[in-house]
Amino acid sequence: MKIALSSCWNSHRHEDGYVMVTEMADLGFEHIELSHGIRIGLVPGVLKALEEGIVRVASVHNFCPLPTGVMGAAPNLYEPTARGKQEQDLWYRHTLKTLDFGARVGADLMVIHSGSMRFALRDFDKKLDRLLEAAEGDAGDEEKTEAKAKAAAFVEKTLAKFRKRMKAPRRRLVENFRRIAAPARERGIRVAVENREGFVELPLDEDMPLLLQELEEPDVFGYWHDAGHAQLKERMGIVKHAALLEGNRARQFGFHLHDVSEEGRDHQPLGSGVIDWDMVASFFRENDLLVLEMSPRQRSSSIAESREFLQKLLAAKSA
Repeated sequence: MKIALSSCWNSHRHEDGYVMVTEMADLGFEHIELSHGIRIGLVPGVLKALEEGIVRVASVHNFCPLPTGVMGAAPNLYEPTARGKQEQDLWYRHTLKTLDFGARVGADLMVIHSGSMRFALRDFDKKLDRLLEAAEGDAGDEEKTEAKAKAAAFVEKTLAKFRKRMKAPRRRLVENFRRIAAPARERGIRVAVENREGFVELPLDEDMPLLLQELEEPDVFGYWHDAGHAQLKERMGIVKHAALLEGNRARQFGFHLHDVSEEGRDHQPLGSGVIDWDMVASFFRENDLLVLEMSPRQRSSSIAESREFLQKLLAAKSA
């Protein structure tokens, strides 16, 4: 299994892509993911570093590089689920540019988001957080049980609204993903559909296997598991982390790996939070790509420690 570091950790701090890549290589990584924060100005330095063999690029994350004039990470700048054809065409054009760039830097995988519903959920996050805090707080068992029941009912009621409204955006998603199948195949790049943390983002976790089945072409489209996102969704009561992995293992391409704190902050060092890493590692397969996707706030030492933690997981798995 390849272990890589995502440039989401340090791309914002650098003006020179060569220095950015060197910093990642100096932490012991032979492979990297070029994420959705790669500005056009970083590209010449990145290409120079690759020419010198400092690292190899295992994956790119749509959109990479960023559209001209966009200066910060923007993976949802354009969405395949958009109502307007103009935005759909912009999504398609810049996704093709990511595929072209991926082929240029030697990647064989592109991680991609699947758009959203774009309807208002007024105060949803605040209300759910209040219910979850009550369920996890210092109240008595009876109060906690009641809060958990209220949270579950609230989530299911909202999901029911979501399911009723998702038909049209989901249709647009499938149509636009099918547009990139042939270009991806021609460039030798697999399209890894990522599970998301946002409540209104597609696909619904329960719908991921059906979406991949509908897209067909398992040599092109597969599942990308973000462990932090899955853990956040489990905290919300939307999905069981292990069940999500089990349901998609047949089409699995790889992982974004980061931990989640007890308070619900993701992109934390591995082993520092609440994720059951032995469970997650039980789903690792020989050809999977494992990408550490760390918060820019993390120190270099935390990146190195997470890499060591992952290596120990792999050693225990193969023992």
